[in-house]
Amino acid sequence: MTPKAEDSTHVLDRTDRRLLALIQQDATLTAQALGDRLNLSASQAARRRQRLEAQGYVRATRAVIDPQRVGLNVQAFIQVVMATHTEANARDFAALTRTQPEIVGAWTLTGEADYLLRVYCADLEALNRLVQAVLLPHPAVSRVQSQIVMDRIKPDAPLPL
Repeated sequence: MTPKAEDSTHVLDRTDRRLLALIQQDATLTAQALGDRLNLSASQAARRRQRLEAQGYVRATRAVIDPQRVGLNVQAFIQVVMATHTEANARDFAALTRTQPEIVGAWTLTGEADYLLRVYCADLEALNRLVQAVLLPHPAVSRVQSQIVMDRIKPDAPLPL
């Protein structure tokens, strides 16, 4: 029987957790390299990795790009407060976040703000354009508050496995 992504019956053992921790650090590790680090054969490591991927423990494999090297010099977090809380407004605003490439992350929140957006822009002018021409004019949006990142003291870290 082929495992499905939604199959959550498998309990992760210590080796599974170590394998996941290793590929969080470097997703390009070969089966041989994983096997060496886990004290498994390359084929055993490959089968474990394939099983974990098939079961949905690994969502994607990506390269981490340096934003400044590609001209994205301003990172900001933007809190958004909705004008009214309707299903249509939530759906429309979520759709807006997916159409704006500058918005690289979006979360719904509890507390004063309804959404938190993580954005990367080329410069302050581009950030201002995103806020003034895209977010604020949206009928679902009542208020936005931006915080510009001055320095990143800890990069996105692997999950604590």
